[in-house]
Amino acid sequence: PARGFAGAPEPLAIPDVIVTAAQDFGWRVELNAEALPRVLVNESYAAVIKRGAAREEDKQYISTQLQSAHWLTKSLEQRARTILNVASEIVRRQDAFLVEGVSGLKPLNLKTVADAIGVHESTVSRATSNKYVATPRGLFEMKYFFTASLPSGGVGEAHSAEAVRYKIKQMIDAEDPRKVLSDDDIVAKLRAADIVVARRTVAKYRDNLKIPSSMDRRRQKMSGLAMA
Repeated sequence: PARGFAGAPEPLAIPDVIVTAAQDFGWRVELNAEALPRVLVNESYAAVIKRGAAREEDKQYISTQLQSAHWLTKSLEQRARTILNVASEIVRRQDAFLVEGVSGLKPLNLKTVADAIGVHESTVSRATSNKYVATPRGLFEMKYFFTASLPSGGVGEAHSAEAVRYKIKQMIDAEDPRKVLSDDDIVAKLRAADIVVARRTVAKYRDNLKIPSSMDRRRQKMSGLAMA
């Protein structure tokens, strides 16, 4: 009965870039034509108007407006190329994510992508702001792929902060209700996996994931066992 008073559902984010698997086992990165602004300049119409203008100032005005229109279309084309270049570089560097999921995320910052495609960091920042990419792993904001770097314990590569958060969640999801992992236990397990983090970092990531402390989890899980 109340359906008539309900508001329209929030629209899902429209991807600006679409990534699909290619036949050569790589990735095809394409702009989403539906998300691109469409601006066309009717040169024939502009020529007709200019020929019909009697005064020189009118002709000059038409020429100025036509130049502005050309500048706008070229700017939009440049913007689209930049978004595509940035997305292609992100896909190249985050190939493991597309294959393995979150655990495959690599540390990445704006400067690395900017240097690779020959633009300024601010350009990459603008190109990825409020932009979304559709991948075989789902729809993600482009900023998601820029993650901080955490050192390894040996000579291996650094680890992505997002991948470490995911690993912490996996550990906690799989923990024994009778032996709940403390933050110190998680630190030790991460070090065993060649990931160096401080206890306060684990606590911060756990809070970000909205996961209770080990004491609260133990209470919740033991309560669940007792009810079972």
